[in-house]
Amino acid sequence: MPKLPDPIAEDHSRVADAPSDNWVYRVLPRPLWPHAQLARWDRPIGWQLLMWPCFWSAALAANVASQSGAWSPSVTIWHLVLFMVGAIAMRGAGCTWNDLVDYKIDARVARTRSRPLPSGRISKRAAAVFLVAQALVGLLVLLQFNLFSIVLGIASLGVVAIYPFAKRFTDWPQFFLGLAFSWGALMGWAGLFGEMSLAPLVLYAGAIAWTIGYDTIYAHQDKEDDALVGVRSTARLFGDNTKQWLVLFYGLFAALTLFAYWSSGVGWPAYAGLAFGVVLLGWQIRVINIDDADQCLALFKANSRVGLIVFLGLCAALLV
Repeated sequence: MPKLPDPIAEDHSRVADAPSDNWVYRVLPRPLWPHAQLARWDRPIGWQLLMWPCFWSAALAANVASQSGAWSPSVTIWHLVLFMVGAIAMRGAGCTWNDLVDYKIDARVARTRSRPLPSGRISKRAAAVFLVAQALVGLLVLLQFNLFSIVLGIASLGVVAIYPFAKRFTDWPQFFLGLAFSWGALMGWAGLFGEMSLAPLVLYAGAIAWTIGYDTIYAHQDKEDDALVGVRSTARLFGDNTKQWLVLFYGLFAALTLFAYWSSGVGWPAYAGLAFGVVLLGWQIRVINIDDADQCLALFKANSRVGLIVFLGLCAALLV
């Protein structure tokens, strides 16, 4: 019996690498679908991974403030709301910028050729306007913080601008992604104290290592196409040695985060949360099959649970 066509697969208004039953397609009018796809609203994992270092840093700062009796729960909650909105806006702006830079490459990769720009469903001009609109939302969020945080947040734009070009000149584009995606590890602390300290700097380094690890897993989905079009990545660089490299980077994340906790004097629940998160990272290393694209995507997404668990541990430490 001949196989019936899949109406979703043949719907060229959707993208191949996102769920077709996402809220975007149920709630938004069809003319807005390309904008939502540019911002990856149909794939929340990206803004979640951008958000967790912000939340870790804010919670770490709250723990330090509580030791001197200066912690305000309402301020921390407000900062967390701002960081979530900012993560959604800036992740969307970053993805839109990335797609503008990479639309010719995306057209040559099976997983990405259905995206709005390479498929021609949105113009570069419209995408640029949408990029500015998202950046303005991010700026509005940033202006709610102190001057030090505003300057620090603006400084991150340099790294964001460079990232899409990194895969053209280095085998370590995941490092540049780590620099950008981990910036929140500095922002949460700065938002509360208006200055920088050793603990958030070490936390930032740990978050970079975490990002290199999980994005290497993600990059294994595209390694064949990347090789054909000349795109470089740690997935291609590490190859069959990926597990050993994941041990290194996830181990660095654990050690550096542990040091940030110790130097801040946080309570034992924070260490328990970190330990649980590290166990989940170890499970990723044990089960990963770098030639199974579907599993690589699932393991990549599992890192949001790691981020949540680490954050909940820091929150619990505030209560003991």
